[in-house]
Amino acid sequence: MASDEKVVAVDTQTTPLLGLEKSSSSIEVPKHIDEFSALPPREAKILRDQVTVPDVSASFFSMFRYVTALDKVLLAIAAVAGILEGTAKPLMTLVFGYVTQVFTDYYRFDPESYGMFYNGTYSEEFYNGTYPMFNGTTFTFNDTDYSNSYNFTYDSEFMERYLTPDEFQRQVNKFALLFMAIGLGDMLLSYIQMFIFIDRGVVLSARIRENYLKATLKQNMGYFDKLGSGEITSRISSDTLLIQDAISEKVGFIIANVATFLAAFALGFSISYKLTFIMVSVAVFILATFFISSGRMTKYYKLALGGVSTGSSLAEEVLSSVRNVQAFGIQDRLAMKYDTFLLVSEKWAMRAGIAAGVMTGTMWLGVFANDSLAFWQGSRFLARNELSIRQVITILMAMVQGTYAVSNISPHVRSITNGMAAAGKIFQTIDRQSVIDSSLETGRRLESVKGNIELRDVKFIYPSRPNVTVLDHFNLKIKAGSTVALVGASGSGKSTIVGLLERFYRPINGQLFLDDVDLDDLNVRWLRSQIRLVSQEPTLFSCSVFENVAHGLIGTPYEHLSHAEHHAMVVEACRQANAMTFIDELPEGLNTNVGERGFLMSGGQKQRIAIARAIVGNPKILLLDEATSALDTKSEGVVQEALDRAAKNRTTIVIAHRLSTIKDANCIVVMRKGQILETGTHNELLAKQGEYYELVEAQKIDQEKQEMIEAIQGNTHANASDSDDISSILDEKASFDKSENGSENEALLRLHKTRTKTSMAIADEPVYEQAAEQGTSVYGFFETISFLIELSGPENKYNVVGALFSGVLGLSYPALGLFYGRCIEAFRAYPQDTEFMLSQIDYFAGLFFMLAMVAMISSVTSLSLFAYAGQKLVRRIRLMALRQMLRQDIAYFDRDENTTGALTSTLTRDAQGVDGLSGTTLGQLLSSSMIVVSSITLGLVIAWNLGLVSSACVPILLATGFYRFYILAQSQRRAQQASEGSASYACEAASAIRTVAALTREQEVLATYHAELDRQVKKSRPTSHYSAALFGAAQGMVYLIMSLIFWYGSRFLKYREYNLFQFYVTMMAVIFGAQSAGIMFSYASDLGKGYQATQNIKRLLAMKPQIDTWSDDGATPHNVQGDVEFKNVHFRYPTRPQVPVLRGLNLKIKSGQYVALVGSSGCGKSTTIGLLESFYTPLAGSILLDGRDISEFNINEYRKQIALVSQEPTLYAGSIMENVMLGSPVPVDEEQVHTVCKQANIHNFIMSLPDGYATLCGSKGALLSGGQKQRIAIARALIRKPKILLLDEATSALDSESEKVVQAALDAAAKGRTTIAVAHRLSTIQNADVIFVFENGKVLESGTHQELLKNKSKYYDLVQMQALESTDQ
Repeated sequence: MASDEKVVAVDTQTTPLLGLEKSSSSIEVPKHIDEFSALPPREAKILRDQVTVPDVSASFFSMFRYVTALDKVLLAIAAVAGILEGTAKPLMTLVFGYVTQVFTDYYRFDPESYGMFYNGTYSEEFYNGTYPMFNGTTFTFNDTDYSNSYNFTYDSEFMERYLTPDEFQRQVNKFALLFMAIGLGDMLLSYIQMFIFIDRGVVLSARIRENYLKATLKQNMGYFDKLGSGEITSRISSDTLLIQDAISEKVGFIIANVATFLAAFALGFSISYKLTFIMVSVAVFILATFFISSGRMTKYYKLALGGVSTGSSLAEEVLSSVRNVQAFGIQDRLAMKYDTFLLVSEKWAMRAGIAAGVMTGTMWLGVFANDSLAFWQGSRFLARNELSIRQVITILMAMVQGTYAVSNISPHVRSITNGMAAAGKIFQTIDRQSVIDSSLETGRRLESVKGNIELRDVKFIYPSRPNVTVLDHFNLKIKAGSTVALVGASGSGKSTIVGLLERFYRPINGQLFLDDVDLDDLNVRWLRSQIRLVSQEPTLFSCSVFENVAHGLIGTPYEHLSHAEHHAMVVEACRQANAMTFIDELPEGLNTNVGERGFLMSGGQKQRIAIARAIVGNPKILLLDEATSALDTKSEGVVQEALDRAAKNRTTIVIAHRLSTIKDANCIVVMRKGQILETGTHNELLAKQGEYYELVEAQKIDQEKQEMIEAIQGNTHANASDSDDISSILDEKASFDKSENGSENEALLRLHKTRTKTSMAIADEPVYEQAAEQGTSVYGFFETISFLIELSGPENKYNVVGALFSGVLGLSYPALGLFYGRCIEAFRAYPQDTEFMLSQIDYFAGLFFMLAMVAMISSVTSLSLFAYAGQKLVRRIRLMALRQMLRQDIAYFDRDENTTGALTSTLTRDAQGVDGLSGTTLGQLLSSSMIVVSSITLGLVIAWNLGLVSSACVPILLATGFYRFYILAQSQRRAQQASEGSASYACEAASAIRTVAALTREQEVLATYHAELDRQVKKSRPTSHYSAALFGAAQGMVYLIMSLIFWYGSRFLKYREYNLFQFYVTMMAVIFGAQSAGIMFSYASDLGKGYQATQNIKRLLAMKPQIDTWSDDGATPHNVQGDVEFKNVHFRYPTRPQVPVLRGLNLKIKSGQYVALVGSSGCGKSTTIGLLESFYTPLAGSILLDGRDISEFNINEYRKQIALVSQEPTLYAGSIMENVMLGSPVPVDEEQVHTVCKQANIHNFIMSLPDGYATLCGSKGALLSGGQKQRIAIARALIRKPKILLLDEATSALDSESEKVVQAALDAAAKGRTTIAVAHRLSTIQNADVIFVFENGKVLESGTHQELLKNKSKYYDLVQMQALESTDQ
C-alpha cells in the first residue's frame, strides 16, 4: 500500500463501516469474520450471544415506537391540522382560478365597445372595416361576419358577459375575503400542528434517550468490551437529536405538503381528468426520483454516522486521560487518529449531500416542466372549448402547488433519513437481548444467604479473545464466613473469577454455586446486591462523598431507611475505612463533590471512599480486587484492620499483590494460567517453600537487588526469564484485531493554530476564572457569520460558485412570473384569435422547459458544492475542536461543566449543528433570499405602486421569521446547557458500567436521568408555543398578502391603469417572494441550532490557555542535567481554592538521584508530580530545573525531558506497538520498541500473543489486565529517553514476581537520569538516594532508607507496618 494512504482497521462488531467501497481516501475496512468459527458450536454460540448485536433497519414509523395513547391522540390532531393546512393551498388555487376568469372577462373587451356589442344597436359600419388583431396583423369584418357572429347563442361557460366596473370590484372583493378566511384558518391550523409536533418530538426523543440508556445498562459486559463509552455518549447526545429532528416539526411540514400534493391532484381530476392525468406523468417522475434518492441518502448517512460514533469513542478515551496526553505531548497524534474516522464520515456524508442535490434538482425540473406542460396542453383544451380559462388556471395552479409541495418535501427528507439512520443504530442496542439481563425480575431470591461459594469444573473464555482459554476445569470451594485470597501473576485469571461471581460473563462450561444454588438460577440484581466489590481502580461518581458511599445501600434491607439513619451508617462506614480523617478536612465534609470520576480526590482517598461504599450495606460476600493498592502504609494498616473486621461473618475473596494484606486469610490460593498451583494458609505455604514462598521473599523490605540491577545494566536484552515464567501467558482479555495508524494530515494539523504567551507570563489569578469568563462570551450575528466564513476558508471558492448557482436558481421565479404574465395575457385573445393564443403559449411553454433545465442544473450544482464544502467544514470543526480542547490546561478539565461526556457531546453535536448553516440548508436559504429580492425588484419595476404596497408586507413576514429564529436560537442555547448535563450523566454511568452493575445502581441512574429529561421537556414547552405561533403567523400571512394584492390591484385594473400582464407579473413575483420567505424560515430550527453551535465553536476556539502547548515562546532546555528544586511552593487547586494542598514545599533533588516521595493520602505527593509536569502553576514560590524556573521554558520542549508513569495507567484503542510508540516525541523503529518492552518485562508476553505487537489493547486498554497495562505504560515512558522519570505508583498494579523484575529494570533505567517516585509500597523505594516524607503539604523528614529507619520517626512507623512476618500460631 502506498505510503500516503490512510488505513483504518476498525472492529467490525463495533462499527457499521462494513464493506465500504474503495475511494480516493483509501480507507479500508475489513469484512466481518466469524472469530468463533474455530470453537465447538455450543461454545461458539455462548460467546457469540454475548457480543452479537442485531442489525436493525429503522422505518419512519418505528421512530414513534414509544408513543402512548395520549401521544397518538395529540399526533392525530396534529396530523389532521397538517392535512387541513395543506389543503388550504389547493383551495386557494380554486379561488385563484375564479379571480383570473373575472380578470380576463373584464379585460376581454374594451369599454368603448360595450355599446356596440351588448346594447342591441349593432351598426353595420362596425363590421364593415379593418381592425387590428392581437398579433399586430389586421382582420376584416363584413355583413356576413356580422350575421355569423351574432345570430347564434354563445355558451356562457366559454363566453362570459361583459362585467361593469362596479360588478368587477364586487366580485374581486368577495374573493379577497375568501383569501383572508383561508389565511386566518391556515394560521390556526399551522400553530396547532407545529406546536404538537415540536412538543411531542421533544417528549418522544427523551423517551428514546431513556430507553437507550436503560437498554445499555442491562447489557452484559462482553457487549461493552466491544463498545467505547464515547460511542454511547455520541448516540445519546447527537443521534437522539437527529431522531428528534425527524419526528418533530419536519413531520408537520411533510404532512402538510403531502396533503397539498394529494388535494391538488384531487381538485385537478375533479375539474378535468384529461389535463390532470397528462400532468400526473411529471408527478410520477418526481416521486420516483424522490424515493430512489432518499434511499441512497439513508444508506450514506447511516455509514457516515458509523465513522462519527467510532471516532467519538476514541475522543472520549483521549479526553478522559488528558493528563497523560499532555504529559507525553501526543495531542496532535491522537487528534489525527481521530481524523481518520472523520474521513470515513466525510466521504459518505458528501455522497448523501450529492444525492440530496440530485433529488432537489429533479424536483425543480418537475415543477417548471409542469408549468410548461400545463400551459401547452391546457391552451389546446381551451381552443377546443373543452375547458374554460378558469378551469385551466385552476388546474395549472393546483399542479404547480402540488409539484411545488413535493419539492418542499425534499429538504426535509434529509432530516427524516438522518433520523432513520440514527434510530437504526440506537434500536440495535434497545432491541438487543442481553444474555445476562439485570433488569429482569425472574430468578430465585434466597431468603437467607450463608455465603458458601463453589466453582465446579469451570471453563471460561472471554468473548473478545475466543482463541485463549482463561480458566479450564477450574474447581474451588469457599466456605461461608471464610476469607480466601487469590494470588498469582497478572493475567492468571484472578479478576476473571470476580467477574464470573458478579455474573458479568457466562462460563463456557461448568457451574458456579452460591449456597448450593446455581448462579444462573438466581435473580441477577438480587445476586449482585448480596455482593460488594472494591476494584483495583475505584470508580466514584460525580456527586458528594455521602451520595457515593450511600450507593452501597442500594438493594440492601437498609435502602429505604430515613436520611438520618443513612447518614449515621455512612459516617460509621467512613470511620471503619479510615476515610473520616480526610473527609472532616474537606470544605463541605460529606457533602463535598468528588468531581467527575472522583478526580478531586487522591488515589488513596478514592480507594477509602470505595471501601466505605462496599461495607456500608453489610454485604454477605465481599470481593476485594487490590482494595488497598492505592493506600499509603498508615492508611492501609487501619483500613486493612477494618476490612479484617468487616470480613468476620461474611465470605470474603481477596485479590492481592501486596501479600501483607492477606497473610491472615483462612486460605490462600496461588494461581497461574488459570489453574491452582497450591493452597493453604500463609504459614503453611511458607513452609512448603513453593511458589508463594518466592512471592513473599520478593516483597521483603531489606531484599538486596543490586546484582540484578548490574545484570540488567550489562545487557538490556537479557530479560528476566524467571518472571516471564509466571507472566508470559496469553492474556485472556487482549483483543484480536490489528490497527495501523495512517499518515498525518499536516494541512489540517496547522489549522487555526495561534501563538500565545509563554506560561511564564501567568498571573496569580486562578486559571479557571479566566477560562470561565471566556466560556460565557456572546457574539453578534455578523461576527458569528464572519467567523463561519473564515472557518470555511479553503472551501469558500466552492461556496461562492454554489452561491452563484443558487442565485441563478433564485432568479427562476421572477422569470416564472414574467412567463406566467405573458401566458395569461395570451388568454385574452381567446376566443377571437385562438391561433395567436396557441402560438404565444407554445413559445412560452418552450421557455418554461428551458427554465426547468436551468433550475435543475443550478440546483444539483449548488447543493452538491455546498454538501462538499459543508462536510469539509464539519470535519475541520471536529478536528479543530478536539485539538483546541487538548490544548487547554488541566484546570479547564477540572471544571464541573467540562466533563468528558460534555466535551465529547460538544464534538458530535456542535459540528453537526454548524451544518445547519451550510450544505443543503445554505443552498435553500440563498436561493430563497434571491427569490425574495429579485421578485420584489421585478414587482417594483413592472408596477411600482402596486409592487410597493404588496412588497411592504414581505418585511413583516421576514420579521416574523427572524423573531422565530431568534427564539429558537435562545431556546437551543438553553436546551444545549441542559442536555450537556444529562449527556454527561449518561456518559459517566456508561463509562463506569462495571461499578454501576456491581452496585445495582441501574434503577437509580435511570430515575435520576428520567427526572433530568423531564425537567428539560417542561422547560422547552413555552418556547415551542412561541415558535409555533410565529410559524402559523408566517404561513397565514401569505394568503393575507394575496388578499391585499387582489383587492388593491383590482382598483388599478378597474380603471385600466395596469394591464393583466403588469398585474400578474407583480402579483406572482410578490407571492412567490412571500412564499420563499416563509419557506426560508421553515429552516429556523436548523438555523437556530447552527447559529448556537457556531457560537459555541467560536468560544471554544477563542480560548487561550495560560499554559499553552501551541506556543513557540520560551527557551528550549539544552544539556539538561536533571537538577530539580521546589522553593517555598504554595498551591491550591483552581476548583477548590479554599483548600491548601502545598504549604511552602521545599525540596532539592540532584541530577541522577533516585528520589522517593512518601506520606499519607492527600498530602501533596501526586500534586508535586503534576506541578513538575507543569499541569498547573504554583500560587507562590518557584520550581527550578537546572537552576532555571520551568515557566521560562517552552512547555513542549520542557515536557520532552520528562516521562510519566501514572498510578492508573492509560492506554488507547490501538495496537500495543502504537501505544508504546506514543511515548517517543520522535519516530522510533520496532527494535527500539522491543528493547524497552524487554526492560519493562512485557516483551515475552506480547510475543506469545497471536498478533504479537499488533494486538489491540481495546478501549482504555480494557482488554489487558492491570499489570499488563502498567508494564506497557512503563515501556512507553522508557522509550521517551527522559532526563526526568516520574513514577506515580508505577508498580502498584504488578504482582510480586513481576514487580521484582520491573522494579529492578526501573532502578537500572534510573541510572543517568533523575527519577522521582511516589510510592506507598516501600519495598519499591528502599534503594532511593533520598526519601522525602510528606505531611500536610510540606516535607517532614528526608534521608536514605537506612537513615530514616535510624530516626525512628514517621518513616520507621510506615516500614514497620509493611514488614512481612509469619502469622503466629
